[in-house]
Amino acid sequence: MAYFEWADDMVIDNGPIDEDHRKLVDLVNELHTATREGKGRLIIGRLMERLVADTDEHLRREEQIMALAGFPSLEGHRKGHDAFVNDLRDLQKKMQEGQVTVAAQLSMVLRDWLSIHIRRNDKELRCFVEKQEREKRRAQLALKG
Repeated sequence: MAYFEWADDMVIDNGPIDEDHRKLVDLVNELHTATREGKGRLIIGRLMERLVADTDEHLRREEQIMALAGFPSLEGHRKGHDAFVNDLRDLQKKMQEGQVTVAAQLSMVLRDWLSIHIRRNDKELRCFVEKQEREKRRAQLALKG
């Protein structure tokens, strides 16, 4: 069993957001396994670099999607994203400075944050987009009717 399992209640768009989330889940699992198996600091360092970079890239892409959709809570999400990426970079720096438990901390922080972020925050975007689509269909039906 994987350290962090993808679940159906994490689906947001069946598209780019979910692809990014799945990739991040896989990286968290890879980092956890490497840490548990005592892999070299080089391997863990590279994994952490990928996780931090991919998380940042994903959050910027998510913000672009939110902006295009006219998502009203974008600024709040952006602030939360920025704070989280800064926290990840702080953990990464600590690991580079030799704090050996940081990689294990990072896999736990990412797992927990991703799980909550996807299931709560990103669900807001999903609900907003679904509502827009329903309203658009109603407007189209009203024009035809």
